Amino acid sequence: MKIREYVGDHRSTLLDDLDQWLRIPGISAQPDRHGDVRRSADWLAEALRRTGFPTVEVWDEDGPWLPAVYGEWRSADPEAPTVLVYGHHDVQPVDPIELWHTDPFDPTIDGDLLRARGASDDKGQLLFHLLGLRAHLAATGRDTPAVTLKYVIEGEEESGSPHFEELLAAHRERLDCDVVVVTDTGMIAADVPSTVTGMRGMVAATVNLHGPDLDLHSGVFGGAVPNPATAIAHLVAALHDEQGRVQVPGFYDDVLELTAQERELFARVPADDTEFLAVAQSRALTGEAGFSTLERLGARPTAEVNGIGGGYQGAGHKTIIPSDAFAKLSFRLVAAQDPAKIIKGVEQFVAEHVPDGITASLDWEGRGVRACLVPLETPAYTALTDAIGAAFDGADVLPTREGGSGPEAALQQAVDAPLVFLGVGLPDDQIHAPNEKVNLSMLFKGAEATAHLWARFAEVGRAALRSSVR
Repeated sequence: MKIREYVGDHRSTLLDDLDQWLRIPGISAQPDRHGDVRRSADWLAEALRRTGFPTVEVWDEDGPWLPAVYGEWRSADPEAPTVLVYGHHDVQPVDPIELWHTDPFDPTIDGDLLRARGASDDKGQLLFHLLGLRAHLAATGRDTPAVTLKYVIEGEEESGSPHFEELLAAHRERLDCDVVVVTDTGMIAADVPSTVTGMRGMVAATVNLHGPDLDLHSGVFGGAVPNPATAIAHLVAALHDEQGRVQVPGFYDDVLELTAQERELFARVPADDTEFLAVAQSRALTGEAGFSTLERLGARPTAEVNGIGGGYQGAGHKTIIPSDAFAKLSFRLVAAQDPAKIIKGVEQFVAEHVPDGITASLDWEGRGVRACLVPLETPAYTALTDAIGAAFDGADVLPTREGGSGPEAALQQAVDAPLVFLGVGLPDDQIHAPNEKVNLSMLFKGAEATAHLWARFAEVGRAALRSSVR
């Protein structure tokens, strides 16, 4: 049986599974939903067993992490490559609930669109893997996959994967592999097959400024003592110069610049800034001068002010010099930037921009995460693009970069194996926002690509795949 024929004949199975799984509100960020995270893990574990995985475990008893799911299905070929598939089964909170057009945990289909929290990020993308695996077996007539498959599906990604490195260390021997496939990303457009070739890293902090030890009357003391709210405004305004470049000391020292080939490939991507602005519901573009929107989003580091405040926030006026002010900052990093070095640079920047009479403290959200990069023209990347191209009737597959951040670099470092991305989400899927959706046609394409990918990895072989390690 052909792969596309099998996927077409079994679409209802994917839809039935989505309807069941998406109803489980496994929100890792909310402690009162942690029981639902466990239910979500149990549901996925049973789905893996139904698919045929002989080894399935829920990892939640030997560490502080929320339940993660591990599945393993060894190929009958002892020389077959081992593939580790990564994704996550937890979902984002649904607030503000009043902006949803439908119940976020009551999956609703309208034509090609399925709306529910987790439909695109990441449950729908994980389930296309199971359909694709069944299609692979049917098309090849095999009883076992052409590659040894291992799945590690965490339950804390939407909370920043705070314990993922500990989980990897605890189960390191089980996770040995020749290549990693991440399925938590997307494509440029439904008619433009693409694959992510890098994800940015991140560090984030809250900058706290303290001035007088109590709020002061602005008429009696204003103009004579330093104002923390004014100071925090000056500090965040100084983050960028007029060309949009970040002014943190040493910020660009280790940036791995785009090659001429990569810039040419980026230029081939049919990106439309007007459409981008429409999706963003914004009225203007900004960013570092000299780079396109796509390059800014995925290949350049950034600094953003995520929140700022201080002093009176109620109705009317309270004429004070506030005692305290704060700003929440995040820095997206690209390949070769070291989070620890950026943290030191930000601390130096803050120290240089705090006036006398005001003290500063920084609360960092962990140690940050590194960026990861997929080298082009390696056996692993070529096999991936061949598989995606086959699902899209031989179309060229373009590389792109993901602007977001995740634990992929930590995973790659832990297993010391090449990493590629197979994702089919679209820019307008509204992940992390109300009315999240997924295009069902994209999930079916993802299933086809998966079915092709396992055969192509088997053809490439273990030694060639391992040679893709950067």
